[in-house]
Amino acid sequence: MRIAAIQAELKKRSLDGWLFYFFKNNDPIALSTLELTETHMFSRRWFYFIPAEGEPGKLVHRIESGSLDGLPGEKLIYVGWSDMEKKLAELVGGSKTIAMQYSPRNAIPYVARVDAGTIELIRSLGVEVASSADLVQNFEAVWSDRQLESHIYAVDKLRSIVDDAFGHVRDTLKSGGGLTEYDLQQFILGKFDLYEMTTYSPPIVAVNENSGNPHYQPSPAVHKEIRENDFLLIDLWAKQKNVPGSVYGDITWTCFVGKSVPDRHKEIFEIVRDARDTALDFVRKAAAGGKTIHGYQVDDVCRRHIEDKGYGEYFVHRTGHSIGEEVHGNGANIDNLETRDERALLACTGFSIEPGIYLPEFGVRSEIDVYLEKDGVMVAGLPIQEKLEAILA
Repeated sequence: MRIAAIQAELKKRSLDGWLFYFFKNNDPIALSTLELTETHMFSRRWFYFIPAEGEPGKLVHRIESGSLDGLPGEKLIYVGWSDMEKKLAELVGGSKTIAMQYSPRNAIPYVARVDAGTIELIRSLGVEVASSADLVQNFEAVWSDRQLESHIYAVDKLRSIVDDAFGHVRDTLKSGGGLTEYDLQQFILGKFDLYEMTTYSPPIVAVNENSGNPHYQPSPAVHKEIRENDFLLIDLWAKQKNVPGSVYGDITWTCFVGKSVPDRHKEIFEIVRDARDTALDFVRKAAAGGKTIHGYQVDDVCRRHIEDKGYGEYFVHRTGHSIGEEVHGNGANIDNLETRDERALLACTGFSIEPGIYLPEFGVRSEIDVYLEKDGVMVAGLPIQEKLEAILA
């Protein structure tokens, strides 16, 4: 249990404590941060409070009085709701400002796990509630050296699979065979098995207008044939199997299934590529200069490039997301569109940069994974895509 490290962060931020509240699976961040499993029933409300100084405390229902016994601290037991409120006041007594999984105006919904009524209850006790967003990053988004190794492995293998997938399309079509989006998706999943990797959902394989749908996925029933002179997008994410704490890789590549790339496809690809590289350069310069930057700022830099080229309305999602043990992690996202993510980008965390332009006839996305070192930036899976290739040339 990371009590000492959490208390050090609380003192640094002038917070009196961090209050965790759990009911009906409302807060996976609480389970992860407190290193709990869901082996207990957890059918009644519980609270766990880590003060900036002193011993933690817990508040549990009598019929589940042992549910937090694996955590340190004094136990308070309640039965009725009024008893719970009275003992909750005792649990946080003396605190002026505490952190909870709350985000003002729901600005960062990934952190906003505590319902408004519970926030009102805490405030009625004379305690102000601050967002735990940056605390969560410190304990949920920072990678260990072993996790970094697992990420590098994942991205390197994904990069190899991209080449294999494009080669499979080329060889199949040149030999006169047929291939669908779904067939290619299954080919990629077979490569995941070969490299002992796993994923929570299958990769995106999309041609032409389907690539203009950012979250399109083929299925046995819904898919298109991959034909000569099609535009093809592949977005794939996976992590090592049977490696505790392994971290995802997540990349997107595109190609033209023909002998030469049309000017229109080349133009859109180059705008997306340059937006990606502009964002990456912004992060690199900040890291080299020891400057703290925030998720929304990187999104602004990337989005501005696409807007300046006249395609802002076709860039319909955030620039990137935190990466961790889940492909969408609990750290800062590269976002000032869907949310305004004001969390700082921390050393030893990873995130994607993946701008896109989605037109009715086709969509281009170029995705890389960025790891912030203590004094620089690392991008795994080199080389990153710099050119839209005609794979039948």
